[in-house]
Amino acid sequence: VHLVESGGGLVQPGGSLRLSCAASRFTFSNYVIGWARQVPGKALEWVSGIYVDGKAYYADFVKGRFTISRDIAKNTVYLQMNSLKFEDTAMYYCATGYEGPADYWGQGTQVTVSS
Repeated sequence: VHLVESGGGLVQPGGSLRLSCAASRFTFSNYVIGWARQVPGKALEWVSGIYVDGKAYYADFVKGRFTISRDIAKNTVYLQMNSLKFEDTAMYYCATGYEGPADYWGQGTQVTVSS
């Protein structure tokens, strides 16, 4: 199982980024795929997850701003992040789980919101 995140970067407050999580060596649509984030020295936070049936879940602090989606043909899950805030700055990871144990994790992609 291999997960690779991309799409992070530096963005101004109010800006947008789209993160991608490309999966290989397994069919991701058979798994819950979640996005989590972490700031050094702070606990991991779950941000969003998409379940096998396609239902999406979001942490309260991103509802209305972030959208999770998937492209089954590309075996890729996306996290569209709009109206970014300073406090969204973190390393973002995708994983085979949401709000619980996750067996597999990507290497992470850094998102920095700064003016």
